[in-house]
Amino acid sequence: MRIFGVLNDVLKRHRRVLYMAVAGLLLLGSGGTSAGQADVENVKVERSADDSYSFHVTVRHADTGWDHYANAWSVLAPDGTLLGERVLYHPHVNEQPFTRSLSGVSIPDGIRKVIVRARDSQHGEGGRSLEVELP
Repeated sequence: MRIFGVLNDVLKRHRRVLYMAVAGLLLLGSGGTSAGQADVENVKVERSADDSYSFHVTVRHADTGWDHYANAWSVLAPDGTLLGERVLYHPHVNEQPFTRSLSGVSIPDGIRKVIVRARDSQHGEGGRSLEVELP
């Protein structure tokens, strides 16, 4: 019974350290720290002769592998209508930030600005998006 008294004293004195250790183990068991959400860092837009647009979008996301990576970015009208989407089919763990392009995006007359937003495989949309003025 003396051993239980000793253990109880240790627990009382080192409770905060033990809580931190347990929290750390739980975090590691859930796959490590979260990669967070995908952010759009830069957008370059070019207008083609056929009045369509090409978008060159730079995305940053702390991809951890197939379980959590930036998996797409979208071009949206100001009202949220989807105008174009570039699907990203694999993680970019060692290539951050990365730029990918999408051509042939048709923009309806009267729209002067679009929103470019990225998403990732765990959080969906929600990181930093950019509003871009069309050339």
